[in-house]
Amino acid sequence: MSVEVGSKLHGKVTRITNFGAFVELPDGSTGLVHISEVADQFVKDISEHLSVGDEVEVKVLNVEDNGKIGLSIKKADVKYEREEQKKRAENFESKMNKFLKDSEDKMSSLKKHTESRRGGRGAKRG
Repeated sequence: MSVEVGSKLHGKVTRITNFGAFVELPDGSTGLVHISEVADQFVKDISEHLSVGDEVEVKVLNVEDNGKIGLSIKKADVKYEREEQKKRAENFESKMNKFLKDSEDKMSSLKKHTESRRGGRGAKRG
């Protein structure tokens, strides 16, 4: 089984440091879960969340040329993925609404400007 970015894998915590936890993956390779990728909230002491020997589900964030593997526990959570999808959808909707409003404002301004130059409705001729 190859380790690919975006894949979810089960692994075992083999070592804990003050900056993260090393997780052994099914293919025998080891990746690092940085302390910022352990939980949704701020983690001061990683030992409060993980212990050596814990079985965890991780998501592969990156695989560097030198073989280093970046992992995340919080992004492997289904709840986290749903929240991210919802944020993207809301972001798209807000951008689309802003675009439509701006477009309508520009069209309205353009119509007013061109009608007044052509002597459209209500223009005085002298």
